[in-house]
Amino acid sequence: MKIQQPSIKLKSHLTQEDYEDIKDLMKYCLEEDITLKLELDYKMKSSVKSDNTERINEFMFYDDKTLIGYIGICQFSGEALEVNGLVHPHYRRMGVFNRLFSLVKDEWHKRKIQDMLLLSDHNSFSGIEFIKQTSAQYDNSEYEMFLKKELIKNEFESDVLTFRKATNKDALEIARQNAIYFDMILDATDLISPEEEARRGVDIYIVELGEEVVGKVQIGVDDGIGGIYGLGVLPQYRRKGFGKEIILKAVNKLKEKQVKEIMLQVAVKNKTALNLYKSCGFVEQSKMDYYKLTKSNKIISI
Repeated sequence: MKIQQPSIKLKSHLTQEDYEDIKDLMKYCLEEDITLKLELDYKMKSSVKSDNTERINEFMFYDDKTLIGYIGICQFSGEALEVNGLVHPHYRRMGVFNRLFSLVKDEWHKRKIQDMLLLSDHNSFSGIEFIKQTSAQYDNSEYEMFLKKELIKNEFESDVLTFRKATNKDALEIARQNAIYFDMILDATDLISPEEEARRGVDIYIVELGEEVVGKVQIGVDDGIGGIYGLGVLPQYRRKGFGKEIILKAVNKLKEKQVKEIMLQVAVKNKTALNLYKSCGFVEQSKMDYYKLTKSNKIISI
């Protein structure tokens, strides 16, 4: 296979046509049993649609009218850029990903964000080899887990928590909890807007015990698969069975949305959370590796 009519599209947001092209490309790659984290549905639900390419997030390589390579940038609040992509199996080792990644690096250097995370399925030999050539350093790994055996109500004692849908007034509280759960620096100038997230299809809930805040959780649906994210219980309320109750309630919320499957992600090193999710019927299905580049590092051109 040779590239006959190459062209590159750089865009700030995806259109429906772009979305369909990427989905078609994914079909070829998913046959290899490789997991991708492209956040396509989340991006499509963004309320901010613009043709302004001042900030580029979508990098697409075409051969004539066929998409053969794609890299997407995700940025959640003030965190590092997350970069994940794919190349059609018939067009590998032709410089497609190298070219797209050089453009991603250019975009990164235009932004204030210091860190960029490169993502690859743990079983993707080509993905890991590419990342190693960039001089990125291994940072962490994350399991993607799917619900296989549903937790039923009488399997635990607690049933006293309530979910309150977060509003923008809860933005600072959400940031405070994220700083506790995910070892982040609290930045009051760069907050998640729960109402904006809801318009993108991601609902954030503040978990309460009476009038006291116990923790939080967010749920969303991507291509028919329900996801549980950002779950945490504040330290003073741990070891009381609240984690299981939050999971059960989140699962029930997703079932109301008629999802096909329910999944969550957890850091491999977080053994406490991993054991909790296993006890609730979740099973590891894939493993995503994260490699970090910082602007203080020398980046090897490839």
